[in-house]
Amino acid sequence: MDGLSAPPPPGPEDPAPEETGTVHEARRRLMTGAIAPTRPLTALDLCDRCGAPAYVRVLLPGSGELLFCAHHNRKHADALAKIAVEIQDETGRLASKPGDAAS
Repeated sequence: MDGLSAPPPPGPEDPAPEETGTVHEARRRLMTGAIAPTRPLTALDLCDRCGAPAYVRVLLPGSGELLFCAHHNRKHADALAKIAVEIQDETGRLASKPGDAAS
């Protein structure tokens, strides 16, 4: 040939170009089920729907995350349960009194 032909297709042990680097690592973590541990929600975490303090974090496939106040969590709970990888529910903090943690 003239030296301008395309390189041979990747072999079974050669990763496809889109499977290298961060994309490959993200896919590997998703396939192994390894997800980062969740951190407690703080006053800086706000509901994605209304901006109120968030008490629920919903982790989605592909490293996505949604934050909800208690009201919007109740409103969307059934649909979220079907797609969530993990749901971190801290709505119990709403019922506790400041002195309850010390007892």
